[in-house]
Amino acid sequence: MYLKVLYSLLLMLSFYGIPSTGQKKKETLLSEKVGQLMDWTGKRAVIRMNGEKFRRFVKAPPRNYSVVIMFTALQPQRQCGVCKQADEEFQILANSWRYSSAFTNKVFFATVDFDEGSDVFQMLNMNSAPSFIHFPAKGKPKKSDSYELQVRGFAAEQLARWVGDRTDVQIRVIRPPNYAGPLMLGFLLAVIGGLAYLRRNNLEFLHNNSVWAFSALCFCLIMTSGQMWNHIRGPPYAHKNPTTGQVSYIHGSSQAQFVAETHIVLLFNSAVTMGMVLLHEAATSDMDIGKRKSMYL
Repeated sequence: MYLKVLYSLLLMLSFYGIPSTGQKKKETLLSEKVGQLMDWTGKRAVIRMNGEKFRRFVKAPPRNYSVVIMFTALQPQRQCGVCKQADEEFQILANSWRYSSAFTNKVFFATVDFDEGSDVFQMLNMNSAPSFIHFPAKGKPKKSDSYELQVRGFAAEQLARWVGDRTDVQIRVIRPPNYAGPLMLGFLLAVIGGLAYLRRNNLEFLHNNSVWAFSALCFCLIMTSGQMWNHIRGPPYAHKNPTTGQVSYIHGSSQAQFVAETHIVLLFNSAVTMGMVLLHEAATSDMDIGKRKSMYL
């Protein structure tokens, strides 16, 4: 009878397997890594990493979690204004995930600054900032794990969609209240109302065709320069290479643009429009011929 029981136990152990010492060590190491990351995330939504932390928690196995890392250059001497703007949006995204009811240890957010982890930049052959890369739980990052910053912009909502595509974790972005917009709108309406009240006995300017034509022209110039695209996509104002220090104001792709690029287009369109108006005035006005020639030139 004892032999039968022993035989049954041997069969069960052979079927289910006996955890090896190496497997136990991996599980213990993984538990320690996840526990440390959770502890850091509890104190700060975005974990600051250097080369040592990156190699231990991102590159070295075992790992059953994803890490979304923003590579940046926030030190003042780097003069990367775009990095500061992108970092603010990244912080909003990470805090939205940290305080979400669906928060788990499946995804962590971290940053690697160039001055604190230049060896990581060299390891990944990176020469620009800011950049966003998703390191999946299994395998190496693919091309789609690198965020297309120049095309999508760095708005927290756009980053959340990308993170959802890569990790199946849906993050609802929650922004802190911002009263600047309503206050400015209220101030503008108050100024307009005050001017209308002061000139309540003479409101002929409201029927002035030139005023309405100028307002419509300004609106058209703003819209055709790409300001609405900037509002939707949230692109950076310009791009500065942290290695060479070279600043680019015009994007190299036809599918994206910088904010500075829209300002340049706005100035060019305004100059062309002003030129057309002056040519028309020079040809149709009754002023002195010398002044008409000056307008023409």
